[in-house]
Amino acid sequence: MSPLKSREAILFGAILCLLIVVATRFPAFVAPGNLVAVVTDTSPLMILAMGQMAVILTRCIDLSVAANLALTGMVCAMINVAAPDLPVAVILVVALSMGAILGAINGILVWKLSIPPIVVTLGTMTIFRGIIFLLTEGKWINAHEMSPHFTGFPRADILGMPVLGWIAVLVFGVILVLMTRTTLGRSIYAVGGNPHAAVYTGIDVGKTQFAAFVISGTLAGLTGYLWVARYSVAYVDIAGGFELDVVAACVIGGVSIAGGAGTVVGTLLGALFLGVVKNALPVVDISPFWQLAISGAAIIIAVAFNAQSGRSKGRVILKSAEHAQ
Repeated sequence: MSPLKSREAILFGAILCLLIVVATRFPAFVAPGNLVAVVTDTSPLMILAMGQMAVILTRCIDLSVAANLALTGMVCAMINVAAPDLPVAVILVVALSMGAILGAINGILVWKLSIPPIVVTLGTMTIFRGIIFLLTEGKWINAHEMSPHFTGFPRADILGMPVLGWIAVLVFGVILVLMTRTTLGRSIYAVGGNPHAAVYTGIDVGKTQFAAFVISGTLAGLTGYLWVARYSVAYVDIAGGFELDVVAACVIGGVSIAGGAGTVVGTLLGALFLGVVKNALPVVDISPFWQLAISGAAIIIAVAFNAQSGRSKGRVILKSAEHAQ
């Protein structure tokens, strides 16, 4: 069994163990209806983690996803206030397009100007938040200003689960196909695994990283509308600090910060693990400080596991080279 496959099995086991432990204290937590609610609550994290995974696999990072979410969500809310009868389909197109444009800005700065991704996305994170303040002068848009169909779409129930949850499932399916069945997906892994070798095989490293940022931005834009509509509020600091949870979901799911290693299923399980932790620990009266400590410990263990897997892989390559000699 490969390290990545074993990582997925370990994560799945950890989620099951956590559910069993919580069920002994609060049996209603594992009721089907509540588990659906947990999945729905975790859906924004799942969607954003899918995009972040693509970026991290190319040896980059996108710290602007939560600010992209907030700016796109605010613009969608403002459009809804100005044109209450505008169909949700049009709002979705606006959200996806705007998110993609914001992601493309990051991608162009990294690709064409060769600025380190962490510097670019820290800068755009602040700029995007600043633009929200300029657009709104710090004012909120509240539920009573939003139209019922705008806020109702992500909450609409289909086969026992809200649309928000189904969108997360759809995004997972699309990203799974993209990463495992397309040339772009293979290029993303190749660029992260060995950028120099990727160049020799005809892959444009900068263009591939740009595409990963566009994917991340598009999904952040989509989540922006879904977040604002679900919670029926838009303001400057929406999802403040959420980018750290997104990166954590990827790392816990087995995506290597060094790039080139990680799976879509692992990322989904990483997001679910964090979602279960955040929803389960308050139920069993564990303080918010311990919740942060447990999440932090999970990240450190995950990074250590990733590093150990990388070292093991390196030893295997060295042994193979020795035998070849």
